[in-house]
Amino acid sequence: MKKILAADIGGTNSRFAHFRTDLDSTLELVDTLWLPTDEADSFARLLEQLKSSGFSLPADEADIAVIAVAGPVEKASYCNPPYISWDIDLTGRAVATAFQRAVLINDFVAQAYACRSAVGQSARPILAGEIVAGGTVGVLGAGTALGKAALVPLPSGEFLALPSEGGHGYFPFRSQQEFAFQKFYREKSGKEHITGNLVVSGRGLRYIHWFLTGENVPPEEVTDRFTPASETLAWAAKFYGRVCRDYALAVLARGGLYIAGGVAARTPEIVTHGHFRNEFLDSPTLGHLLSTIPVFLMEDQDSGLWGAAFYGRQIMGKK
Repeated sequence: MKKILAADIGGTNSRFAHFRTDLDSTLELVDTLWLPTDEADSFARLLEQLKSSGFSLPADEADIAVIAVAGPVEKASYCNPPYISWDIDLTGRAVATAFQRAVLINDFVAQAYACRSAVGQSARPILAGEIVAGGTVGVLGAGTALGKAALVPLPSGEFLALPSEGGHGYFPFRSQQEFAFQKFYREKSGKEHITGNLVVSGRGLRYIHWFLTGENVPPEEVTDRFTPASETLAWAAKFYGRVCRDYALAVLARGGLYIAGGVAARTPEIVTHGHFRNEFLDSPTLGHLLSTIPVFLMEDQDSGLWGAAFYGRQIMGKK
């Protein structure tokens, strides 16, 4: 029985999981642990906190550690995450000796692999459609920022996840009222470049609500006030539907579009709202195609851990 240490290092929380597998069967989740990312001043320190926590799988006893991180990864070993104050370097002395074998992947690469794990199989249907065998799977989700990835099936029966940093691209505002919101966001935040990361994330909910109501409150208070008639909810749903539509078209997600965790998992009414559906299908040229793409919500907050473990099993299964 092989032991996999999966990690999902995000801007807010760092999640860890202990999985078991014999490589030919499904993954078995043994234990999980969440640690606040900003309470560590380095990745090495985070590993020390994991060790002192009494977690069921010490890092050096794992057959493989797969570490997912919110940022672009270089050579499967280094990342300088844009929303974390420290970097991760698996070749550094303090870290390299902590593992028997380790690999670093982007956090939405992990979410892409999660689509083929137990949490992907149990994902909640949001919009009906038909999965095309061999089609590309699109994966995206907003939390601290907006992550994106694509999953491509290979002739070998394995899967290849393709990373993206598309969340750093400009958000596509359309109407005069939306342009007024863009100007408002720039003035209040001091940020010139209003990207997808800033609009459909938790911080985006704050600014949408502030613009529409004049109330500047934390995102959790915004969602607590949601009602079916909430204008903030309607805007959030419309914006989320827009980024989902554009990404489904960008990767031609005939294998389905999966929304991962974060804002949508905590507040599913954003993606079940009528404005989400209307915006997702709103294309003068390919609306008929979009109507055939099924959309799913992976509500499990640990989906990234399942994806990291799935990838670890795939690596170990190679001869």
